[in-house]
Amino acid sequence: MKGDALDPKGLIREAYAIEGIGYEECRSIFLDWALAMPLDSDTRAALGALLERHAAQAPEHPMTRVLREGLDQAQAPRRRGGWRGRDRGSEG
Repeated sequence: MKGDALDPKGLIREAYAIEGIGYEECRSIFLDWALAMPLDSDTRAALGALLERHAAQAPEHPMTRVLREGLDQAQAPRRRGGWRGRDRGSEG
């Protein structure tokens, strides 16, 4: 699908088409997909739509697992690292 806003390079679609693809390969493809997404895109919505598009036909596919994990991580609150994540109230 050319011009697909959810999968601009067709990476996710192609992963589902590769016979015998493994979990690690799907994770690598997912990372490439995530890096290709525009900065202002709603990643959670895109992941949800991609799951809706592909998961019903391939519920046991490793890419379905990777997309679900990505959606779970996108919804989980993240701890800020570095100096912003440190407790400034208790000194040494």
